[in-house]
Amino acid sequence: MSATPTVRRRGEALEAAIYDAVWAELAEVGYAGLTIGAVADRARTSKAVLYRRWPGRAELVFAALVQHVPKAADVPDTGDLRSDLVTFLRSIAANWATRSIDALWGLLAETARDPALAALVRSELADQVREGPMTVMVERAVRRGEVDPAVVSPRMLRVPLDLVRSELLLNGAITGTAVEEIVDDVFLPLVRPRTV
Repeated sequence: MSATPTVRRRGEALEAAIYDAVWAELAEVGYAGLTIGAVADRARTSKAVLYRRWPGRAELVFAALVQHVPKAADVPDTGDLRSDLVTFLRSIAANWATRSIDALWGLLAETARDPALAALVRSELADQVREGPMTVMVERAVRRGEVDPAVVSPRMLRVPLDLVRSELLLNGAITGTAVEEIVDDVFLPLVRPRTV
């Protein structure tokens, strides 16, 4: 039984309390030490409430991570694709670096042995490509003539975030220079219109 009394909340207020509790637990005990019971106690709710929505720790942590990915409506619009990308990727890198490296490693290990979790992660990543910030920024750039729409593919749209995630997982941080290299040396040359 929980030592902290539960508080009656619903909807966004409850969800925000749960996600805040996930981040606090990750900061305190790491992914390996995080339990559904500890998150429920910290959020002042019950384990049953959490289990009704998330079947386990991995799904709960993944949901908390997804909540911290900027939504399409929040992406920068500087009028220049390079500036948009650098601003966006730096914000992602800062957010992931301070909150979630340990969680990313934990989820990576769990997806390797849990096909249902792996499918959930793939589905969310596919949704991010179809409707997410990269798509919004690139579509704007297409309208401005900065991007050749004939060369853009879902895989190409994943490249910047995949490289940021890889850099964070391998090095534990990503520098501003690395973000600029991802944009200038990898992504922009792939999508810019070819000049004859």
